[in-house]
Amino acid sequence: MYLALARKYRPQKFSDLIGQPHITKTLQNAIKMKKLYPALIFSGMKGVGKTSASRILAKTLNCEEGTEIEPCNSCNTCVEITGDHSTDYIEIDGASNNGIEEIRSLKETVKYKPLKNKYRVVVIDEVHMLSTSAWNALLKTIEEPPEHTYFIMATTDFHKIPATIISRCQHFEFKRIPYETMEILLKEICDKEQIQISKYALHLISKSSEGSLRDAKKILDQAIAISNGDVQDEEVVDILGIIEENIFISLTQNILLKNRKGIIDLVNELSERGVNLRFF
Repeated sequence: MYLALARKYRPQKFSDLIGQPHITKTLQNAIKMKKLYPALIFSGMKGVGKTSASRILAKTLNCEEGTEIEPCNSCNTCVEITGDHSTDYIEIDGASNNGIEEIRSLKETVKYKPLKNKYRVVVIDEVHMLSTSAWNALLKTIEEPPEHTYFIMATTDFHKIPATIISRCQHFEFKRIPYETMEILLKEICDKEQIQISKYALHLISKSSEGSLRDAKKILDQAIAISNGDVQDEEVVDILGIIEENIFISLTQNILLKNRKGIIDLVNELSERGVNLRFF
């Protein structure tokens, strides 16, 4: 079964987490000094590393062989967390588990000590989707977290989290990934996959992802599939629905020359390609 690039090249340690040095340094220092806050909020747009950072943090806290600030990714604990097989690493989707019953069930679970690891890590993804009653049920647990348990709340809509919750958590804001950084990373992935790709195609993919590394990898996956191997510039342009610069130049020339037929022909061509003419 084909493994998507976003999963195959998911960051597995803090040094792999691209574009978030302010967060990785703070978390590593907190772990090293044993001053990690028991309830954390990771906010930021989709695809910038919030869930990956949560897993890396869980592995670092529980790793059997790694350093204080990086997981080894080879011990049983790291392998179980990476493979979603750990009983002490719990990921919950806030969008589909947003009721009070789900939170009550979670509270019952975290009352007990971790089954195997030193610490239990609970990640609630898209936490802003929780209902008001669920927030109220979670509040006391966040305020007085059980021993050996850390809570991480990930969200793309930080402003929807109640102030009562925010005041009891440490907040980390994940930034958009700079497209220059993304170009370098995508090129490294293509080299590992033995895929030829031009700098222009890398630039288009990076810019179109608007700061989301996951989206960039998804577009690259699609480009590799449609090109049947080495990525072609034309295929990337078609995938992204980009209008080539020469079309704008040609249209401008036709307008200056008052060439009505040339203008109509160009518009017809764009219409047949399915281009959004209002946007054009």
